[in-house]
Amino acid sequence: MKSIIVTGASSGIGRATAERFLGAGWRVGLMARSAEKLGEAAAGRAAAVILPCDVADAGAVERSVAEFGRLDALFNNAGMALPPHDFGDIPVEDWRRIVDVNLNGMFHVARAAYRAMRDQDPKGGRIVNNGSISANTPRERFAGYTTTKHAITGLTKSIALDGRPHNIACGQIDIGNAATEMVAATARRAEAEGREVEPVMSVDEVADAVLHMCGLPLGTNVLTMTIMATKMPYVGRG
Repeated sequence: MKSIIVTGASSGIGRATAERFLGAGWRVGLMARSAEKLGEAAAGRAAAVILPCDVADAGAVERSVAEFGRLDALFNNAGMALPPHDFGDIPVEDWRRIVDVNLNGMFHVARAAYRAMRDQDPKGGRIVNNGSISANTPRERFAGYTTTKHAITGLTKSIALDGRPHNIACGQIDIGNAATEMVAATARRAEAEGREVEPVMSVDEVADAVLHMCGLPLGTNVLTMTIMATKMPYVGRG
């Protein structure tokens, strides 16, 4: 039985992806801060392993990954967004918070997974980072989110290079407007401000895409994949 850890697994894209892998017969480690929500997601599933953990806590991440055991794949998904601000008005506390989760947190989990994959026998595995389409094209008034997601692209490429001697593949999925609470909050703001509400897609489509990436043999890698609501304003948005 193949195994994967999914971060941010208590809701949204993470939960849908965890459920998709469980349905495909994988052993799945569900990582998020809320043990209660993880318990709800894992209920009745023998192959689900609950890993309550704050990804911003490097020590807790290391312990959770070690507890899980053999690791064939990681979906490094956990992240957050904050209310929009003009760049000059971003609170320093908000900047530090989003960097700690979206960049440092993804580093902590990727590093722990990489070490596990490098040191296990047989060694190797796959890491898929959630970059977001903001890794390529910014959305106005979201400088913190955009900056962290741009950084994930560099992280992905670095892991992909360093992982070659250890049979570790690393790729990135850039997601546009999956129907999550984060996207719903953006839609509510747009509606309140009289702006057009953007089209969305099902989180199940994202889960299928991640399963495809992780199902490939380690000799093949999807370095970057963009999956998006077809009619959302992404190509050329500004």
